[in-house]
Amino acid sequence: QVQLVESGGGLVQPGGSLRLSCAASGRIFSINTMAWYRQAPGKQREAVASITSAGSTNYAESVKGRFTISRDNAKNTVYLQMDSVKPEDTAVYYCRLVSRDTYWGQGTQVTVSS
Repeated sequence: QVQLVESGGGLVQPGGSLRLSCAASGRIFSINTMAWYRQAPGKQREAVASITSAGSTNYAESVKGRFTISRDNAKNTVYLQMDSVKPEDTAVYYCRLVSRDTYWGQGTQVTVSS
């Protein structure tokens, strides 16, 4: 079993920055992909960014150039650096790990508002 725990969410002003973390624990296979998803009220969950264990990354068009995903394999932790945030980035952000199975974290709220 794998557990994912997100942290770092909160209230941030437009144009500001926030850093999310997701720590994985349990039986984790070395080859995996970790990702961030988000879900705004009344909307479907959408992919934000992903990173493989080899370091390859992908981003949603809406966050390219503003968000950066990274990971520390030794700590089984993935990060999402959010810069130049906008009100439309407001959502619950979820961490996902895919290896032999798919695991989700419980989510962390990010609110962008002045």
